[in-house]
Amino acid sequence: MKSSGIDLGIIEIKWYSIMILIAVVVATLLLYLESKKKNLDKDTFIDMVFYGLLLGILGARVYYVLFNLSYYLNDLKEVFFVWHGGLAIHGGIIACFIFLYFYSKKKNLNLLLILDCIAVGLIIGQAIGRWGNFFNGEAFGREVTLSFLQNLHLPTFIINGMYIDGAYREPTFLYESFACIIGFMILFFIRKNKRIKTGMLSSIYLIWYGLIRLIIESLRTDSLMLGPIKVAQLVSVIAIIIGIIILIKSKNHKLYIEDTIK
Repeated sequence: MKSSGIDLGIIEIKWYSIMILIAVVVATLLLYLESKKKNLDKDTFIDMVFYGLLLGILGARVYYVLFNLSYYLNDLKEVFFVWHGGLAIHGGIIACFIFLYFYSKKKNLNLLLILDCIAVGLIIGQAIGRWGNFFNGEAFGREVTLSFLQNLHLPTFIINGMYIDGAYREPTFLYESFACIIGFMILFFIRKNKRIKTGMLSSIYLIWYGLIRLIIESLRTDSLMLGPIKVAQLVSVIAIIIGIIILIKSKNHKLYIEDTIK
């Protein structure tokens, strides 16, 4: 069941939008703190965040629309109604990575160190963002009974929110949110080890989130599909492989996580 949001009279702010905004603010704050430690100048940081967020949101939307093309072709104006839901995190990550790759080349920055800075904030942002899916009635699993949800000792508002399309649903959004919080804690404490090599945080993020999404996507019933294949699972396998490759290669790096980005 979708929750409307905060009614300010002349405008109604959707809870989905509020949670995405909170996720962006928290992730950006953590990125700022990390990049400051690595002596990234303010102008470069602002450019990176501005264009990264803009292209990330655009990429997330385009990705989602492309895999639901038949729906949006029947109602083209819905393509622009982002507050109705429909932002795919994988699309956002891919778009941001492409931008950062070329931006780092142009500015002569260490791409892996930038990605290491982003990883910590990104995963907690994803944990928060999943609650936007909850309020929008998205990212749910199979039909379950009321007693199943009650046995999970969930708050009443979550149980009520999981009544979607005439049935109670498994709260896969919650599973992923908790798993991302655990991933954040892992990355947050690992980053304090000054002997961690460049790229290791990025690789751990890719492997951890790849495994999370691979497992949880198997429980979801509203996944984006490519024929018989769940797109998120395919992307997750690729992410895990890339993460393992970066982890192996990072052992040969001369740079450590505390080094500056330039």
